Amino acid sequence: MSLSKHLVIGMLAVALLTLGVPAWSSGYMLTEISKESAKCIECHKKESRVIYEQWGDSKHYRGNIGCYECHKAEPEDVDALEHEGALISIIVSPRDCARCHEREVEEFAGSHHSKAGRIMGSLDNVLAEVVEGNKGFVTPMFPMGISAAAVNGCWQCHGSEVKVMPNGELDPATWPNTGIGRINPDGSEGSCTACHSRHTFSAAQARNPENCGKCHMGPDHPQIEIYNESKHGIAFRANIDKMNLDSPKWIVGEDYSAAPTCATCHMSATTNQPVTHDVGLRISWNNRPPKSVRPEVSDAKMGLPGANIPWQVRRENMQDVCTNCHNIKYVENFYKQYDGLIDLYHEKFADPGLELMALAKPLMKPVAFGNKIDWTWFELWHHEGRRARHGVSMMGPDITHWHGTYEIAKHWYVKFIPQLEELVAKGYKSDDPEKKAAAKALEDKIDEVLNHNNHKWFLNKLDPEEIAKRKARAEEFKARYKD
Repeated sequence: MSLSKHLVIGMLAVALLTLGVPAWSSGYMLTEISKESAKCIECHKKESRVIYEQWGDSKHYRGNIGCYECHKAEPEDVDALEHEGALISIIVSPRDCARCHEREVEEFAGSHHSKAGRIMGSLDNVLAEVVEGNKGFVTPMFPMGISAAAVNGCWQCHGSEVKVMPNGELDPATWPNTGIGRINPDGSEGSCTACHSRHTFSAAQARNPENCGKCHMGPDHPQIEIYNESKHGIAFRANIDKMNLDSPKWIVGEDYSAAPTCATCHMSATTNQPVTHDVGLRISWNNRPPKSVRPEVSDAKMGLPGANIPWQVRRENMQDVCTNCHNIKYVENFYKQYDGLIDLYHEKFADPGLELMALAKPLMKPVAFGNKIDWTWFELWHHEGRRARHGVSMMGPDITHWHGTYEIAKHWYVKFIPQLEELVAKGYKSDDPEKKAAAKALEDKIDEVLNHNNHKWFLNKLDPEEIAKRKARAEEFKARYKD
């Protein structure tokens, strides 16, 4: 933490203690509403009754933390606005929240959530800005235009880079935005209100699985659909009245035991672990890339402190959560099943797919998504591959299979391989010797892959012994269950 931030926190603590107010580890309380906030309240209780009502239902209200304590700005802040005699900023950034919630913000800043806004330099954003969109949305800070598909899609979950116009107002292409990795005018990354919605900042809402479902859903990362399918989600809906979601402590096994939510597993306290705002510290596989990697590997690439926390420690952290409801053998066997599916996906599809695509590049148009096979491969790993991996990680069998491995296999054999063969045929017809050589290399690799035990069924090359065993099992099954 910077010296200046230490000084700010220290000065605030001294000021509060001078007033005889105790400083709590989770924040600070004031003995009374400040004169600045009182002035805000006088107006907003008439002009913004919903905001006033929500604030009145919050812990901030009970601690006399008002509008000004959160929205106050300094003259050097790029988004500072003069409003009714006070300097304020519209955006309350994590840096602002850290005035009181220092530990929570530090943990969040070290997480992948806070870096979600960096998608703006990714392949996904190329889709939204170029392939799906155009530059028809013109604003003061985007005079040459920006894609409305990116503004209203990608940026609303991942976060926009909020731009301040010369008059101090926020550019409409970048605000409103509560994307969890929002890049704020003060340089901080993230948005606390992505999970703790204004102005109640309800812990119960943040603990509810639907809170995460705003972003963690859909064809590429359907966590909310997986959760709803799983026994965990079924138990939650059947026992929501037993979940004690408003409990200040909310320790699994002490304050509730009917079901886990997303927060239970990834963030909330156990008898052995405190609450954490780094949602990656209990995850032992990062299933986002074409091939899954250990989380410390991806943390190292982003320069995050998690680079020093091995996946084995993270798995132990999650197992600590699991064993509040399940015995250790149950938990260990689940992880064996999970790892088995990851190994299958890697060996059968991800590893050979990456090799085949690398060999296919010289035979393709150099424009991303300019080839049929670009789309096929992207959906194989980005949609279907992720669904299979995320599905098994959260015990969602239908999504693991029918929306995952089934779709991978179908499109591998009826789209991906035929499209590679088309590239080979086109390469052989070329007058360019380099194209012919590339076609030969790709053809050899296709032949190698399809003759592997994982794929040789497709060439009708299953071993006769295996065919006989499968036939015997089928007959046994029919005999056992015949009418």
